[in-house]
Amino acid sequence: MEHITLLLAIVIATALVFDFTNGFHDTANAMATTISTGALKPKTAVAMSAVLNLVGAFLSVEVAKTISGGLINEEGIRTEVIFAALVGAILWNLLTWLLGLPSSSSHALFGGLIGATLMSVGASGVNGGVVVTKILIPALAAPLVAGVAALLATRLTFRLGRHTDDKATAKGYRAGQIASAGLVSLAHGTNDAQKTMGVITLALVTGGVLAPGANPPLWVIVSAGVAIALGTYLGGWRIIRTMGTGLTDLRPQQGFAAQTSAATVILASSHLGFSLSTTQSCSGAVMGAGLGRKGGVVRWSTATRMFVAWGLTLPAAGLVAAGAEFLTGQGTWGVTVVAVLLVASSGAIWYASRRKPVDHTNVTETGAGTAGTDAGTTGVPEPAGVVTTAVAAVAPPPVAGTAQDLSATIQAPAGPAGEPARTASV
Repeated sequence: MEHITLLLAIVIATALVFDFTNGFHDTANAMATTISTGALKPKTAVAMSAVLNLVGAFLSVEVAKTISGGLINEEGIRTEVIFAALVGAILWNLLTWLLGLPSSSSHALFGGLIGATLMSVGASGVNGGVVVTKILIPALAAPLVAGVAALLATRLTFRLGRHTDDKATAKGYRAGQIASAGLVSLAHGTNDAQKTMGVITLALVTGGVLAPGANPPLWVIVSAGVAIALGTYLGGWRIIRTMGTGLTDLRPQQGFAAQTSAATVILASSHLGFSLSTTQSCSGAVMGAGLGRKGGVVRWSTATRMFVAWGLTLPAAGLVAAGAEFLTGQGTWGVTVVAVLLVASSGAIWYASRRKPVDHTNVTETGAGTAGTDAGTTGVPEPAGVVTTAVAAVAPPPVAGTAQDLSATIQAPAGPAGEPARTASV
């Protein structure tokens, strides 16, 4: 580490900041359903997730090698390119967190790397084959595979438990949820912490500290694991609300099925070196679990906003990173300007989030006001529940002459002399 320059140190620190935002942005992947079904208290859930994220960071380096030696051609890449890529990824993470949207931190990072590299050296700096086979194809396949698996698993669990007591099975599945949530957290650390390891390793290669193709040093693995664990412990409460109550209404059986399906997909992809999005896998599993229960529906308004965010992540982060790379290419003053803009923008987003705060005390609330808004930020009342929505979709209009509403107006007795009669609603 004695050969690390000031610029390289700044890039490493920025990479760890991204890892930190990745942690609190993606806490919902592991713990949203566990919190929403009451299997664990919010603070307990995020503490457990943080510890297992740290453990998972030490299990593999395959995804890190995909990023540091596969996605980008290391030759000709300057350290400033990595810095610009991280700026694009961090700002997109913070913006989607503010909006309560579970977008992909992974794709934000990939988009930033691709955009900054294209601005710096052109298309020759990006390995198109790796982008297609290890990023785009898994991005399309992962939510579908996890969703179908969760749907089938949900139907199976309800079918197997159709003759058992609901309260007794709910207790068992809550225990299963805790175990499966731990598995998702472990998988998240294995997959997502490695992305930051790969970026830091790539920066060390571009700075001449490591040889091309080198594995992440131990201090990189430890620092990336600690950063993502700290971010996870803070808890991305806005996104937890969207994942836990904004997409669908989940019972413990569904939460268990969703988490188990997502963890299986994530761990399998990590073993193969596929750098897929844990957010997309977990979101797909939650939607599949929602559809797997008889009468269950997905709130497609929330899902549509989420899909749009998924589609925008790569190009949006890439455009910001390309602009940042253009400035850093101007010299030291350009790097300074980008750093100042990053700090100022991050501060502005944090300040905006304080206007309607969401934390562990109100993350599961669905009433009126801030606690009951869709995703906690839009001010739009939370959509009707699953049963209400399903019944409203098939119920015929009321017959003429019958009650038109659940309330009836009854004429109240006249008040004191001179006071007109009042009405009372039931």
